[in-house]
Amino acid sequence: MIIKQLAMGYMDNFSYVVGCPVTGKAMVIDPGPEVDLIIAAAKAADLTIETIFNTHGHGDHTAGNRPLKTQTGAAIIIHHLDAECFPDADRFLKDETTLFVGELKIDLIHTPGHTPGGVCLHVQKNLFTGDTLFVGDSGRTDLPGGHRLTLGASIRRLMALADDTAIWPGHDYGPTPTSTIGWEKANNVNAVEYGFYRKV
Repeated sequence: MIIKQLAMGYMDNFSYVVGCPVTGKAMVIDPGPEVDLIIAAAKAADLTIETIFNTHGHGDHTAGNRPLKTQTGAAIIIHHLDAECFPDADRFLKDETTLFVGELKIDLIHTPGHTPGGVCLHVQKNLFTGDTLFVGDSGRTDLPGGHRLTLGASIRRLMALADDTAIWPGHDYGPTPTSTIGWEKANNVNAVEYGFYRKV
């Protein structure tokens, strides 16, 4: 599995190129506006971008959708509950499902709370969390569609994954660019303040 974490945008965003080393096919998660950097990263790894996936519909995570689709022909996927944020998508997910990027099996986990259509992607002990879970924190719930208790329930689901699952967040807001589920259980501010991640 190939993972390219790319810092871009004006809000410390991360975009990701996730590729299958066997087939050379790739997915871009949450493309930022610097599309040329995304295409260059894929080219350097001998990957062909076939899919664009948005973990949710906020503009800082969808900014590169149209130009990246124009340059690559990749299909855009978003959850149907965030469809109004990006109505030009090619596919709207209605249920948790499995996608394939080449031979990579990607399980989609619906994680509402930051937005109604928030989704995390789980593949080979890697979890791409968008704005559901950051390193040491979690996404805002004071924006339209946000709901604190719903986000807490979503994060509890993620905390059931293996401790060595790597976290790849949507923003560089923590002390490190990545972490693990085990680290979040012990250190995430919400585990201490709200008890969302631990049984009480």
